[in-house]
Amino acid sequence: MAAITVPRNSVTGGIQWIHRASTDIIIAFAWVPFAVVAMALEGDAVAWLMSATLLFSFTHQPLTLALVYGDADQFAIRRRIFTWSPLVFAVAIYVTINVSFLVLAIVGGAWNAIHTLFQRYGLIRIYGRKVGENDGRLERALLLSWLFGALVVGAANSATPDRIIDSGLGGHNRDALEVLADLQPIARLLVPLAALVAGTLTVLWVRRELAAGAAANPAKHMYVVSTGALFLLMLINPIAGLIGYVGSHAFEYFVIVYTNLRTRYQLYPDDEALVGKAVRSPVGRPGFIVIYTGAILAIIATLDRLNNATAYALVFFTLGGLHVFYDGFIWKLKRGKVARSFDLPASV
Repeated sequence: MAAITVPRNSVTGGIQWIHRASTDIIIAFAWVPFAVVAMALEGDAVAWLMSATLLFSFTHQPLTLALVYGDADQFAIRRRIFTWSPLVFAVAIYVTINVSFLVLAIVGGAWNAIHTLFQRYGLIRIYGRKVGENDGRLERALLLSWLFGALVVGAANSATPDRIIDSGLGGHNRDALEVLADLQPIARLLVPLAALVAGTLTVLWVRRELAAGAAANPAKHMYVVSTGALFLLMLINPIAGLIGYVGSHAFEYFVIVYTNLRTRYQLYPDDEALVGKAVRSPVGRPGFIVIYTGAILAIIATLDRLNNATAYALVFFTLGGLHVFYDGFIWKLKRGKVARSFDLPASV
């Protein structure tokens, strides 16, 4: 097998962190506490943890909207899209709710699973670009193969239906997972292919990183290995793996945004963004997050008082959909403001 190389510019040896070492280590292994608690619990306690994790996941999603509508420069990137998307999403979701809630749950779940994966891919690319790597195609394919493998094995496993029951998920969330379990005959045929693809890509990635030698970034290796361990857990204990996958994604996002508020806004006081003014005010970044969290909890409390399933779904799926959609625009590393906030050259 030929040696695998990756184009590099301005190669820098040694560990290159995105934040500080302790922060990056916490981010890399954020899934572990969620998974450990999930494995330690049984029965109704697992159901409670799953519900709490999904609620925690929701709280991070509107944060993207604050970054868009609280930053005129950010909003100007796609003014028309950011103006009309909330209405388009709300109408599309309302129609889908009335046609098939199950379809909405399946599409929403799949979209969020891929979005969560690509957040991990984004961090891996930042680690790579820290040492001049210009090509992330292998790592993107690697992560997708791991996700596909986890889904196929989960669907093929005869214990999956019982695990869905044990998770305590109800309503259409449970129905969506049961659709996956119903694909068991097809999934069992796909297991060998999924294993072959994931195994091959893993070997290729390891070979490439070994070939890079001192030019590789050990911090990236740590994050990729941790991600691989999370997917292995999904094969062994899908519910614990899912809780770790969902919970760590939201935690990562909060940490990334919190640190980015400093590097993007506090270090550049000439910025007139409302978000920038807020984090440079006496309340600072902690106050901004507290106020934001309070607003989200108020929304959740209002929905709880309304006790209307349609209103609940409309708000949750609209905000979740906008979060996934907008993230694709506001975190482009080739934008000077974004690259600068991660200490990267905009031209990379």
